[in-house]
Amino acid sequence: MKIVLCDKFDATLPGRLAPYGEVSDDKNLVPEADVVLIRSKTKCTQEFIDGAPNLKLIIRGGVGMDNVDKAYAKSKAIKAYNTPNASSIAVAELAFALMLAMPNKLVTAHNTTAAGQFLKSELKRSELYNKTLGILGCGRIGLELAKRARAFGMTVYAYDMIQIHSEYIHGQKSLEELLPLCDYFSLHLPLTPETTGMINRERIARMKRGAYLVNTGRGKTVVEEDIVEALQSGQLAGYATDVFYAEPPEGSPLLSAPNVLLTPHLGASTSENLLRIADEVVILIDKFAKGQLD
Repeated sequence: MKIVLCDKFDATLPGRLAPYGEVSDDKNLVPEADVVLIRSKTKCTQEFIDGAPNLKLIIRGGVGMDNVDKAYAKSKAIKAYNTPNASSIAVAELAFALMLAMPNKLVTAHNTTAAGQFLKSELKRSELYNKTLGILGCGRIGLELAKRARAFGMTVYAYDMIQIHSEYIHGQKSLEELLPLCDYFSLHLPLTPETTGMINRERIARMKRGAYLVNTGRGKTVVEEDIVEALQSGQLAGYATDVFYAEPPEGSPLLSAPNVLLTPHLGASTSENLLRIADEVVILIDKFAKGQLD
């Protein structure tokens, strides 16, 4: 079996996979691969799949599968799996860090202090305590975020297409019911035809004026131009995002917008999470080698 790592994984993974066959991180060997391991950067398009005639298994280290043409892979009898259990804590912690950073003006406070200013009275902070959080897309990551928000004394509502049962969530609402209720929103939506552009001018207008929005899901679930317009008008007090239309986000209107906090798709990039991803990958490869993968 030839296994090719197309993106960055934990450094121990090649050695752990060595018993199953030939392992390489040379993407030039994809045409010979039986298995490819990818994260966010590599796109398993029809062209990619056609260029790997021996391919039998795609493993996406992470949650979302929108960078894999699953339908085309299936038509070629190629199995495609992700590692959905690994990334929940890492992404939830980043989302919460972004949610803390915006109302506490942490980036401005650091930059101005380092530049020789001391804006003690000029920088006005606000607390998360007693505020309301709306989680849009409340799967594993959303539930981890809800735990952290409740620990800070927040009321948590959720919107999801499936029924949610959690002691950390005050209630589940329809999207239209949720929008006027919350001081903060955190997006954990997969990218589908239904979620593309879901947060647009009309829905932002239904939010409380001065709400904060965090996006660690998918960049195209918002309309970036509408986000910028809302930031300029004050309808949104801040937008923090780890994801963009394109990565890197060259030419994005967000780059010059006010009150934004931008990170370069770091959600799953913790050392602990890379180890968890590696653990799930090894389990999948072992099952594949034994003919036990559904």
